[in-house]
Amino acid sequence: MANPIARINQTAEHYKTLDARDKKRFWIDGTLNNALYILMAIFIIYTAIVNPNFLKMGSIATIVMQVASYLPIALGIGGCIVLTGTDLSAGRVVGLTAAVSAMLLQRMDLPKRILSAMPELPGWAAIILAILATMVVGGIIGCVNGFFVAKFDLHPFIVTLATQLMTYSIILLLFMLNGNNGQPINGLRDDYNSFVKGTMLNIGNAALPWYVLYAVILVAVMWFIWNKTTFGKNMFAVGSNKEAASVSGVNVFKTIVMVHTLAGVMYGLNGFIEAARLSSVTQNTGLNYECDAIAACVIGGVSFVGGTGKISGIVMGVFILRIIFVALNMLSIDQNLQFLIKGAIILFACALDMRKYLAKK
Repeated sequence: MANPIARINQTAEHYKTLDARDKKRFWIDGTLNNALYILMAIFIIYTAIVNPNFLKMGSIATIVMQVASYLPIALGIGGCIVLTGTDLSAGRVVGLTAAVSAMLLQRMDLPKRILSAMPELPGWAAIILAILATMVVGGIIGCVNGFFVAKFDLHPFIVTLATQLMTYSIILLLFMLNGNNGQPINGLRDDYNSFVKGTMLNIGNAALPWYVLYAVILVAVMWFIWNKTTFGKNMFAVGSNKEAASVSGVNVFKTIVMVHTLAGVMYGLNGFIEAARLSSVTQNTGLNYECDAIAACVIGGVSFVGGTGKISGIVMGVFILRIIFVALNMLSIDQNLQFLIKGAIILFACALDMRKYLAKK
């Protein structure tokens, strides 16, 4: 990778060779390509001036925790976008796997547990079982998505819309088991809560939970998979040009299925974290999570034209999105308007992404 200082110097030397008209175009293109980050910087400065608490340790810790809780789903859906697709089922898969975790890790002393016939397991055994169960459930749904996309060349939008609806139906049925009648699943084990949201680090008056560390580990693992494995190289090759990748010897079918399966596994891990983080899982847990994840990926430079994206960009996109939402709350913006702002961000980010793509062509 090129040294950042060397790249800056190279850009400066290139700028000196341009005439007045090209220099003007250079600044216009640079401003437009980075418009989202420029507006973000202005927004942060404005929020900090209006509400000084925005830059205090408590707010920063809140942003970090929200980033950690949304990162797994964004990391999973990012691979689907690299393949020029998306995944509308992601949020519901998070909700399903959160319900599975909560069901497996309810306290044994509850008067009415959903899985009342399940014997009590030691703390670590129960937690490992829940992690594996969520990974398997999420992976299966992801595999189904990938199979139909790859085998029948269906658009991921249609496939994942279908699995989103089917997954929600499964969620509704699970919440009716053993006379639960759709009630929230709560009463989680103390060791589960401690494992996920117990205090890992105290910074002043703020405390960071363990799931922040787990999110960092997932980022490292996904970075390695994307950048240092044959699978990662094949994923970008298929996303760039499916036909060319096939001619080059890449197993396109296998790659698409594996990308979606890996995404499902990430959703499952997100569900495992989310159940403990929320302490109570409802039928609507995970609703619209995929919207935030897609927005974060696009903001972070994962292009819908395919074959482009970085893990660091996804992390940055999630950070930007969470900073915006925390800032909106601190500015006392109407909650109902936040959906409008979220939609505008997605639209603006996609428009900038397409502009960059057309400029390259």
